[in-house]
Amino acid sequence: MTTGGDNQSSSYFILIGIPGLEDVQVWISFPVFSMYLITLLANFGVLLTIKAEESLHQPMYLFLSMLLLTDLVQSNATLPKMLLIFWFNLQGISFEGCLVQMFFIHSFSIMGSSILLAMAFDRYVAICQPLRYSTILTNPLITKIGIAVVIRGTLLIFPLPFLIRRLPFCRSQAIEHTYCEHMAVAKLACADIRINIVYGLAVIMFVDIVDIMGIAVSYLKIVITVFNLPSREARHKVGSTCVSHICVILLAYVPALFSFLTQRFGGNIASSTQMIISSLYLIVPPMLNPIIYGIKTKEIQRNILKKICPQKSRFH
Repeated sequence: MTTGGDNQSSSYFILIGIPGLEDVQVWISFPVFSMYLITLLANFGVLLTIKAEESLHQPMYLFLSMLLLTDLVQSNATLPKMLLIFWFNLQGISFEGCLVQMFFIHSFSIMGSSILLAMAFDRYVAICQPLRYSTILTNPLITKIGIAVVIRGTLLIFPLPFLIRRLPFCRSQAIEHTYCEHMAVAKLACADIRINIVYGLAVIMFVDIVDIMGIAVSYLKIVITVFNLPSREARHKVGSTCVSHICVILLAYVPALFSFLTQRFGGNIASSTQMIISSLYLIVPPMLNPIIYGIKTKEIQRNILKKICPQKSRFH
């Protein structure tokens, strides 16, 4: 492997996939491909439904559209290369290509977290301040939130490629991963990577602490409001609107935090287990997010059924 500096632009890495499971990766590829196909169909289906139906041009669904777009970018940045590794053993990736993939995966992961925070704020306003909902969450504010989401994800991850580029790589070329994860690449360097460790930890802690605390505060106020509602039916109706969002939040943060912690402190956990969990974190949420919202949100469900079965939808 070449050392740091200008010569790195001609170097490359090898993504070995899942360590210890190389012989069965071709079989693993079939469920992965199925999930990728479902991800594309479900996300595009919900996005096109929201675009086509004017009744769905509301803040909740606009934020959902942003979340699904980030999911699609993450999936397409990860899964095609992963499937090429599993199917054809095409493990090579250029140094520049690795940096690009790293940037898109990590920046859009932060954007997704920011959108979940915005969606929690949306639910808080809708439930706790319903009379002011349309005056608070206006289209200009939603646009500003969307721009802030993109800027935040871009600026926080922008230094990572430069922190990797400065490192000399004179040891193994093999990245024990299915994609170019920041620390998995940095660990290959034959130099001090403490800056990479500290910056990566700082970004994760900042993003997760701010977003999780914001979501927790929003839902604490929602719970208090729900328990103060007069009728049991009203409590059930309001609570059910938040179930899908809570499921999506758990899907996003639990595997992500597990992947982050095992990548840095999981010395006793088998590397194959770490890689599987880390890969599922980029595969499962993008697949399930549109399905969860499609099942739990009657407006989306009704409009999708209207497109698929126009005759039957008349009787719903």
